[in-house]
Amino acid sequence: MKRKSFAYGELKLVEKGLLYFVLYGGVILFVFPLFWMLITSLKTLGDIHKLPMTWIPSPIQWGNYKQIFIDAPMGKFLWNSIWYTCVSVVGIMIASSMAAFAFARLRARGSTLLFALALSTMMIPSQVTLIPQYLLFNEIHWTGSYLPLVVPAFTGSAFIIFLLRQFYLGISREMDEAVKIDGGSRFTLYWRILLPLSAPALATAAVLELMSRWNDLFGPLIYLNDSAQYPLSLGLANFTAAYGQTPWNLLMAASIVAVAPLLLIFFFAQKVFIQGIVVSGSKG
Repeated sequence: MKRKSFAYGELKLVEKGLLYFVLYGGVILFVFPLFWMLITSLKTLGDIHKLPMTWIPSPIQWGNYKQIFIDAPMGKFLWNSIWYTCVSVVGIMIASSMAAFAFARLRARGSTLLFALALSTMMIPSQVTLIPQYLLFNEIHWTGSYLPLVVPAFTGSAFIIFLLRQFYLGISREMDEAVKIDGGSRFTLYWRILLPLSAPALATAAVLELMSRWNDLFGPLIYLNDSAQYPLSLGLANFTAAYGQTPWNLLMAASIVAVAPLLLIFFFAQKVFIQGIVVSGSKG
């Protein structure tokens, strides 16, 4: 019995070692591109092409980060991305949470069919509706502005509606009766009870949507014409136009500026984000 116990313990130790090896290997695999961007952003253009390659820049070119704000309107790009992302995320969260509340708590004839239709929109490729949407927005003179990108956000997202509905279904309906007995309305139930309880799921949905909007290139490329309106994604795509070639050190510095807000948001919100994924999955 002792020999079996010892062998079992050794097996567990080996498994743990393999697990840590795979996990740390994955971390290195995903962090290495970010590390490469960082060291490249701190080099001169000549040092980037020097052989053998230097891992640590010498001297460190902190001025590259200042230069990108001089050569391109990076501050304007950054502000455009911030307000476009924030307004879109707020609109989607409000509309989706209200729709999810209706599907989860209100009983109406045909609501199941409507929910199925809402989910079916996720199976339609965006390329199918691209031309009709563009023609529609062009007809009402919205092209050349952020209206085609922001206003549809206030109609909600089918995926987030599904995510929040599953969470709401996991909350006891005794809450509904308690609010009703206290004289509260359905809006009170939604605003004062369900929204605070669904904070982890809301945070998860908000982070996912924030990443999508922040990295959105296709939408701004189609509808925006003025470079002063460009978000970071579109600004980076046109970053090399002013140089006639690719200044890799400045491009990597601009990319770090674009990625840093997302990394900071996920770093500080990762606990709520992971909790929302776990809770939403268990509730569904």
